[in-house]
Amino acid sequence: MDDLALKEKRSIALTSVFAAIFLTGFKLVIGLMTGSLGILSEALHSGLDLVAAGITFFAVKYGDKPADSDHHFGHSKIESFSALVETLLLVITCIWIVYEASKRLITGSMELELNICAFIVILTSILVDYSRSKALMRVARKYKSEALEADALHFSTDILSSAAVLIGLVGVYFNFHYADPIAALRSFKRNEIVSSST
Repeated sequence: MDDLALKEKRSIALTSVFAAIFLTGFKLVIGLMTGSLGILSEALHSGLDLVAAGITFFAVKYGDKPADSDHHFGHSKIESFSALVETLLLVITCIWIVYEASKRLITGSMELELNICAFIVILTSILVDYSRSKALMRVARKYKSEALEADALHFSTDILSSAAVLIGLVGVYFNFHYADPIAALRSFKRNEIVSSST
């Protein structure tokens, strides 16, 4: 593969990393400000997306390197290790989301301060994930990159989970406060299934 192709693949993978950093920070700040479990769930999953984007970047950067004296079977082991870390993070965050959502549903304790920023962060997430998945898929098809294609498919599914959280926020706006923890559980369940299959 020529240098121009490698540069384009690395560039689009790195763009995905920066997008994931932005979305994770944005969702985390707004989630903590509003107390929305749905948005916090999305922030945690965006953190996992950041790990996935990092895996893809390093896979694209180092995946084609041949075996050497220190790596007799090549450099693909880093993907397995990163996947293990991502799985452990997923288990920890899943336990926290289920615990917090269940507590809110059982006790009826809903500490929410819904404002326009909550809707802006989710709509921004949908737009960024859509444009990111399209750009990744374009480069993946151009160079037949399985790593970039997997990344594109992974992020395209995030649109659905963000939509679930958006519906939950609309429910809260109309005084159905149980919609937020339900949306958090629904969003994270979808993301857990997608993450385990990619």
